[in-house]
Amino acid sequence: MPITMEESSSGPPQSSRPQDKAPPTGVSADVKDMSILLEETESSGAPTKDDDSLLHPATNSSVLDEPSSTDQPSEVGRSRSSGLCFSDGKCRIDYVLVYRKSSPQSEKREVFERNIRAEGLQMEKESSITSSDVIFVKLHAPWEVLCRYAELMSVRMPFRRKFYYLHRRYRFMSRLEKKICRFRGWLPRKPMKFDDDTLPDLEEHESFTAPFSRQRIHHFIIHNKDTFFNNATRTRIVHHILQRVKYEEGKNKIGLNRLLSNNSYEAAFPLHEGSYRSRNSIRTHGPENQRHLLYECWACWGVWYKYQPLDLIRRYFGEKIGLYFAWLGWYTGMLFPAAVVGLLVFLYGVFTLDYCQVSKEVCQASDIIMCPLCDHYCPYMRLSDSCVYAKVTHLFDNGATVFFAVFMAVWATVFLEFWKRRRAVLGYDWDLIDWEEEEEDIRPQFEAKYSKKERMNPISGKPEPYQAFTDKCSRLIVSASGIFFMILVVIAAVFGIVIYRVVTVSTFAAFHWALIRNNSQVATTGTAVFINFCIIMLLNVLYEKVALFLTNLEQPRTESEWENSFTLKMFLFQFVNLNSSTFYIAFFLGRFTGRPGAYLRLINRWKLEECHPSGCLIDLFMQMGIIMVLKQTWNNFMELGYPLIQNWWTRRRIRQEFGQKAQASFPQWEKDYLLQPMNAYGLFDEYLKMILQFGFTTIFVAAFPLAPLLALLNNIIEIRLDAFKFVTQWRRPLPSQAKDIGIWYGILEGIGVLSVITNAFVIAITSDFIPRLVYAYKYGPCAGLGHAGERCMMGYVNATLSVFRVMDFESRSEPRTNGSDMFGEPVRYCRYRDYREPPDSADPYSYTLQFWHVLAARLAFIIVFEHMVFTIKNLIAYLIPDLPKDLRDRMRREKYLIQEMMYEAELERLQKERNEKKKSDRAHHNEWP
Repeated sequence: MPITMEESSSGPPQSSRPQDKAPPTGVSADVKDMSILLEETESSGAPTKDDDSLLHPATNSSVLDEPSSTDQPSEVGRSRSSGLCFSDGKCRIDYVLVYRKSSPQSEKREVFERNIRAEGLQMEKESSITSSDVIFVKLHAPWEVLCRYAELMSVRMPFRRKFYYLHRRYRFMSRLEKKICRFRGWLPRKPMKFDDDTLPDLEEHESFTAPFSRQRIHHFIIHNKDTFFNNATRTRIVHHILQRVKYEEGKNKIGLNRLLSNNSYEAAFPLHEGSYRSRNSIRTHGPENQRHLLYECWACWGVWYKYQPLDLIRRYFGEKIGLYFAWLGWYTGMLFPAAVVGLLVFLYGVFTLDYCQVSKEVCQASDIIMCPLCDHYCPYMRLSDSCVYAKVTHLFDNGATVFFAVFMAVWATVFLEFWKRRRAVLGYDWDLIDWEEEEEDIRPQFEAKYSKKERMNPISGKPEPYQAFTDKCSRLIVSASGIFFMILVVIAAVFGIVIYRVVTVSTFAAFHWALIRNNSQVATTGTAVFINFCIIMLLNVLYEKVALFLTNLEQPRTESEWENSFTLKMFLFQFVNLNSSTFYIAFFLGRFTGRPGAYLRLINRWKLEECHPSGCLIDLFMQMGIIMVLKQTWNNFMELGYPLIQNWWTRRRIRQEFGQKAQASFPQWEKDYLLQPMNAYGLFDEYLKMILQFGFTTIFVAAFPLAPLLALLNNIIEIRLDAFKFVTQWRRPLPSQAKDIGIWYGILEGIGVLSVITNAFVIAITSDFIPRLVYAYKYGPCAGLGHAGERCMMGYVNATLSVFRVMDFESRSEPRTNGSDMFGEPVRYCRYRDYREPPDSADPYSYTLQFWHVLAARLAFIIVFEHMVFTIKNLIAYLIPDLPKDLRDRMRREKYLIQEMMYEAELERLQKERNEKKKSDRAHHNEWP
């Protein structure tokens, strides 16, 4: 049976901590001197050691047997079955600490637990069912402790229902709306919204909130002390206490995080609120608990098309996780118009394929012989052999590409600006408008490194460890050098991929299979992309270790500084690793190869790779498509597959040792301990993969218009994967507060700026949009007429191909065959993509005037496109306010009403006290003899 360590609900003695005075906010003042705490603990008769010999192995009957008189019978029975309370059935478990008896840090743990009891928290220990070495420490915060620390932490609590004034016009509109609603009753309900009648817990009554105060406790709505502070708030208060409790002498020996880092405790987590499954349907019997409700209306795969219950997520997991899912849902919703427009651009290419003059000329050019694409093994080929590639290229390189690039640049700005408004609405609804982060504690590593040198903190006014400016700069320089070196490693990996492409294109050209031999360039690109993906996944493991090393080398002062530094490094590494090969294909492939007879070579040996006769955009399309699909598939598998396999293995071991149905009868703390802990970096991995996907969706979208559609389909699955993982596979994370998504918003803005630049270069350099435009208005049949169309593109393919004399080939690049086996006679001249003079001209193989016209048009387009899009982006950002006008009015109105109601409530209290005093005085006068 569990051993109760402290069950007094009165908290610490009055002499040690007065109840009418809030404790100071400083950490050193929060905790009493160690000797005083030891005296209080020993005098109170509580055990002074973690006497594990007193602990009996926990059994399934260690939960409540008698219901509490203060709770409802159904709730108590549910708590008994799920193990959410102490053995007395009255004290709800707010936090659980786990340690092993074999741990050598017993003295620190003993002092820490004494000080926990001195803070007023109640404690109960119980040994694990599955392992006699594991001990669970269950913590409960009584009402007095919750009130004291809720006031200290300025927790906002409801104190009055919201009400609104209805004018006559609004009353008329309300009557009209009733008739409209009656008409809508005949229509089907919105399928993406939940039925509020079926799931009543999804709607909460709106109330005015204010920072909790014990002196004004009569102002707040308190129907039941057990439910006034919800579970997330109770957990946050207990965690706040644990982070400020000492475990050793010394000003820096404080906090639960340090005990977790030195293995004094193995785990610390709040409990899930029972099982997420139930034998009864939620539609008929209602939810068993909030976890069950979340599973049925959010994490279940059957509700993939429903809106997320953000208020319920926030109430269960806290504001920080709620904001992540709000941002993910907002991003997914904003992907709908981008996906639709991208799909329309792709369909436009499909429907106009038969009317494309360029692809027609390529398919009909059976008499045009193209020069070999590689040395020796690549044969001559007809231009018509690339007919399929020309048609595929038209699908995403057509007249709508420029419009889509501009649209996606504007879309990224609208997405970020409207997210600000959405965040403001959520901040108002979740009482985060006036919330400010507390002054963070210094990291233990920073204290240990710089404990000998101190200076006064300008905020707290207390001495703290100080890092000299020269030391900080030197560490930042070393860290920046490490980042630069790792970027060079990525470039080296891309260089290796380039060598692979150069070498294997000849190998595939000499392959004995005709299918691969005839499609040697496509085979080279496909295998190179797959190898590049494997290198990306391998380097990701290395990057995490390097980022950790460099971040710890910098010695950040606080946890938030450490997190921001680590996040920035990991994003840079992952972004460069994922997109470096894509940048090479987009801007370097086929740009510096030279010409036949004068090829530029790598290490004076290998000829650089050329683009396909239909252009380089098809290589970029394949690169993005394969990497995006493989990356998202791998992420989803690892995200859900790893915890599923780990939990399955744990359940298998439990079944082998204790029977088939043993785990179902375990108490809740045992079940949660067997689940997987949340990632060590919190939501970092969740944000990182979405931000990288956002980069894929925007940066090269001109070459891959289907990227938003793939991202949308992935995110619909991603939301349910994350929800299923949080609700069923992970221990319940600490409910934390946050006002925004943090440093990720700045990264999103940077990606939005980079996307404008890259799309401008992709359209101008990689695609054939500018050469076609120049030909249509300057060199085609419609030159000088001021208009262009498909008829004006006649002769474009011939104008973009230069002539080369076969006799001018270098000996090391001359083909093995002269083409007589394919064309019936030896080839004398072949064609290649470029703007050069013919071999019999006065200046053979020099650039033509058309080349310089195209180059000037490309540079002009980049400048005009960037300035135009940036102007539109800034104009949209200026026109869209960060705070909606109706929200601003509501905030001002409620601020005024709160002041009025607080004043009226105070007058009512004073009047009530005055009337009671008069009654007592009158009664005392009547008793006078």
